[in-house]
Amino acid sequence: MKNQKHEQDTICALATPPGSAAIAVIRVSGPDTFLILEKIFKPKNKQVNISKSPAYKIYFGTIGDERELIDEVLLSIFKNPNSYTGEDAVEISCHGSEYIQQKIIESLIDHGARLANPGEFTMRAFVNGKFDLSQAEAVADLIASNSKSSHDLALEQMRGGFSSKIKELRQQLLDFVSLIELELDFSEEDVEFADRKQLFDLLDTLKQELKKLVDSFKLGNVLKRGIPVAIIGKPNVGKSTLLNAILNEEKAIVSEIPGTTRDVIEDTIIIDGYSFRFIDTAGLRHSGDTIETMGIERTREKIAQASIILYICDISECTIDGLDEILAEFKEYINHKSKRFILIGNKIDKLEEMPKKFKELVDLETIFVSAKRKENISLITDSLLKSVKKQKVSDRTIVSNTRHYEALKKALESVQNVDKGLKDGLPSDLVTIDIRQALHYLGSITGEISTDEILGNIFGKFCIGK
Repeated sequence: MKNQKHEQDTICALATPPGSAAIAVIRVSGPDTFLILEKIFKPKNKQVNISKSPAYKIYFGTIGDERELIDEVLLSIFKNPNSYTGEDAVEISCHGSEYIQQKIIESLIDHGARLANPGEFTMRAFVNGKFDLSQAEAVADLIASNSKSSHDLALEQMRGGFSSKIKELRQQLLDFVSLIELELDFSEEDVEFADRKQLFDLLDTLKQELKKLVDSFKLGNVLKRGIPVAIIGKPNVGKSTLLNAILNEEKAIVSEIPGTTRDVIEDTIIIDGYSFRFIDTAGLRHSGDTIETMGIERTREKIAQASIILYICDISECTIDGLDEILAEFKEYINHKSKRFILIGNKIDKLEEMPKKFKELVDLETIFVSAKRKENISLITDSLLKSVKKQKVSDRTIVSNTRHYEALKKALESVQNVDKGLKDGLPSDLVTIDIRQALHYLGSITGEISTDEILGNIFGKFCIGK
């Protein structure tokens, strides 16, 4: 489908958010773009001919028809193939009145355009070879990004960093299958064109690279959607107060009564460009209250899902024996390679002096705070940032798209089957089936292999003007 240019109708849509604003932008793209605009746009300079105008020019004029003047606008000219869609296109900058927006779109439709479908401008860019499918998906991610981390991930993918890696792996597989299939052509002569050691070395490289990409999804997903941070501890140790202090707002109800928080409370905050999803949980204790017990069960679910766990204890009442119990209960999370477990000693405002040997006795990252007075809260946020930046400091490609993750997992499985098949002495024609499967999954990421169903599902999630 890609790179096949074909005649299409001309589409139009509002490219800015709906509603009143200072200005609005209406986008038009397709073969009849300039013919339609010449019917409704009157340039201030009468010598201007839109169809013959050079690209990247902006003209001031009025838009309307013989019956009424709609607005004074600026018209930006883009000519194929050097436009976003690869087609002739214009962008109309008008005043942001909803009435004006609607009247201009109605006029465009009356003169031969039609309203664009969701994502149709980007779909045309993909069809016309402006970028591949993974880059097109990154456009939607870029629009939806709400933090530096999600913005950087989308921008890197849109600029082709991820695509280049996938194309490189796919080319290696193509070279591999070419050698195997060449042997099949000469099977009766029992000739081996492919050096088996080189093939196994190549398979090892492919497995390692694919596994790195698959493993990177967990980090990519949390950077894109927000890093989940679970705030846990026994009742009345200051979990909700700490959440309020970090968010700098009264998000959670604070009370001296143990068990006030009976359900999970979540909120997101951007810290130095990174999105963190803080989860205030029900206090961990044995309770006969049915509702509180359900809250505690949800707490344990959130602990399992969190990337970072902040265990809060009341430092004015906490003992070393009590901490040993904590360490034993949460041992699987403390030693988990993909989680960070941080001990927060709260209520230092109740102490006459700081516990000097506490950190030496507890082999765990520990931060002392007063959530009530908002003391040392920055030490927590600094620690959170440090862990994220440490994970991200790498030149590796990070996967953040679920569709890509699933395709990569299947490609890795196919490559592993190829490796096993060769080692088990399977005939080459059977081995090539798994190689072709791996090629299919990698090709589905960048769009070398695609179906209308896949494309419809991807572009249908875009906004209409994109």
